[in-house]
Amino acid sequence: MKCYDELVARGLIAQVTDEDEIRNMVNEGKAVFYIGFDPTADSLHVGHFMALCLMKRLQMAGNKPIALIGGGTGMVGDPSGRTDMRQMMTPETIQHNCDCFKEQMSKFIDFSEGKALMVNNGDWLLELNYVELLREVGSCFSVNNMLRAECYKQRMEKGLSFLEFNYMIMQSYDFYELFKRYGCNMQFGGDDQWSNMLGGTELIRRKLGKDAYAMTITLLLNSEGKKMGKTQSGAVWLDPNKTSPFEFYQYWRNVSDADVLKCLRMLTFLPLEEIDAMDQWEGSQLNTAKEILAFELTGLVHGKEEAQKAKEASQALFRGQGSLENMPSYRLCDTDFNEEGNIDLLAILHKSGLAPSRAEARRNVEQGGVAVNGEQIKDIKKMFGKEDFLGDGMIVKRGKKNFMKVTL
Repeated sequence: MKCYDELVARGLIAQVTDEDEIRNMVNEGKAVFYIGFDPTADSLHVGHFMALCLMKRLQMAGNKPIALIGGGTGMVGDPSGRTDMRQMMTPETIQHNCDCFKEQMSKFIDFSEGKALMVNNGDWLLELNYVELLREVGSCFSVNNMLRAECYKQRMEKGLSFLEFNYMIMQSYDFYELFKRYGCNMQFGGDDQWSNMLGGTELIRRKLGKDAYAMTITLLLNSEGKKMGKTQSGAVWLDPNKTSPFEFYQYWRNVSDADVLKCLRMLTFLPLEEIDAMDQWEGSQLNTAKEILAFELTGLVHGKEEAQKAKEASQALFRGQGSLENMPSYRLCDTDFNEEGNIDLLAILHKSGLAPSRAEARRNVEQGGVAVNGEQIKDIKKMFGKEDFLGDGMIVKRGKKNFMKVTL
């Protein structure tokens, strides 16, 4: 199956312009394409996963990815429903985040000579002269057309700042500069960015002529993909120091039955024939599909060895098979215990990071959401002695997905 047809079959394509030309470019390895990432943290999260996997697929077919880091746009944000301004980052922080991004992206993308680029839009946006921008770029945009864009219509009811109104122009200008500097002829983005992307294509054609070769394409469910990065306990990061391989594995192991095959098609590199054969699976077979998904994605990010360790720890936890050695753990010290050598359950939950505060820990216990070694505990005054943490320690569970091995 050709590359573009596989993207369609995996459910990745929502809308395109000039589909025949895009198909030919992608299939022939002639696409120089970009996807944007805002460097607002020092790690990517699973909301970026779809974009990274797509870039890998396209590069494997001979196309050239450009990872565009929003060092310029990241300073002002975008019309995403935020009610507060993003904290201004120093150039040093942005560079640090970019370096972290590149290290993580390198597990998906080959950045060797001529294979791919990482570019920061601060290189051109931060040097712009405002009057020159109005004259050369602003004249190419119709306010009436901009206000018809869905991203602005939604914001108009709550209030649209002038800063947010300019985001389409900034993103369009990115594509224009990437086209001129690097021959970028294709842009990918979420279905919520469609209007901004069309603006970039139109800007290139108006500034450089109708023969300018610029295409747009959107990813199905990319907006949903952004939501993948959030769980009840916070973001699921690709950095193992923020989200351990076990926690990462468990996140994917716990996707809903309705989403598991969709995630296998969109995010893994398993053959479509193998995934299609799972369409008839149900019951316990879906749990097997989830384990396959979790193993494949953990292997992509953390390597096969860490994926195997996470799988074994998961099986030990839920099936009584394998070793608990590789699950997240927290080690108590003598000073955590009172004079009688005891520690209460609320303190265990708080100190281990399973609960952000004692008050939240109390609520979790009272609502029946806490178990120790498989036994539900509703007594907020429950105490444990040092002897309870010897050997393999104590397995503490909060909710359905949060586990911690607590040792002394």
